[in-house]
Amino acid sequence: MFPDFTETRIDTGEASIFLRHGGQGPPVLLLHGHPRTSATWHRVAPLLVQRGFTVVCPDLRGYGRSRGPDPTPDHSAHSKRAMAADLVAVMRELGHARFQVAGHDRGSYVALRLALDHPAAVTRVALLDCLPISEHLARAGAEFATRWWHWFFFAQPEIPERVITADPDSWYRGDPEAMGPENHAERLAAVRRPEVVRAMLEDYRAGLTVDRAHEEADRAAGRRIRCPALILWSLRDDLEELYGDPLRIWRDWADDVRGHGIDSGHHVAEEAPGPLADALAGFFAEPGGAAASAP
Repeated sequence: MFPDFTETRIDTGEASIFLRHGGQGPPVLLLHGHPRTSATWHRVAPLLVQRGFTVVCPDLRGYGRSRGPDPTPDHSAHSKRAMAADLVAVMRELGHARFQVAGHDRGSYVALRLALDHPAAVTRVALLDCLPISEHLARAGAEFATRWWHWFFFAQPEIPERVITADPDSWYRGDPEAMGPENHAERLAAVRRPEVVRAMLEDYRAGLTVDRAHEEADRAAGRRIRCPALILWSLRDDLEELYGDPLRIWRDWADDVRGHGIDSGHHVAEEAPGPLADALAGFFAEPGGAAASAP
């Protein structure tokens, strides 16, 4: 995986972030979802390098080979705000004061927080298979709770740790051929570590508490995404089925919104890397994007 990429670890003070980076050109930060690691981008990152970008793929705080602080009672140690601060520090350490970012699944919430909390650093943001957490919860009914039940199960104290760590291989099933064998092996090694499982669950606990509160405070204060925002969603996932056109909802959060669906299941970086890379590269190369994000 990741030919000609460099693996390294950066200490941000609160966390130790493992990452892969490679290429030359305007910097692009790619953020994975649950329960993946940075390896989920192994089919997309080289395509973006070929298109002339520097690509940085970290493991989020607590995921994969990254480590963060112990959980806190209010879950703020695993909030998207804390994760976003990690990544600003990582990018600055790599020499990128301004950059573009794409996030998928849980990584999209970190990308959203980067755009809202660090507008001077983020020049463009791509948000994949997501709505703001507060928008999901405001619309939560029986269908959402049935399909997305794991949000509420993961938020329970202690029980999900006991269930998942009893047999993580069965809980986090995956197809090595579809994922790529090395990506699958890396994900499996991560979820076999109880401290990784705990951190991933804390991510969800933060989502329903402190992250939701941060989003609601943003709306009350009139804070919006001021940079261009690309919204992409998997047509064989359920986002459009649950909510209709996601762009309609995102226009309440961002000034410049565009996007479309991609013919894929949920793990779009693994299932449809070519169309995804094309969409990201086209967006990131638009006038004012690549030049503005140069270090």
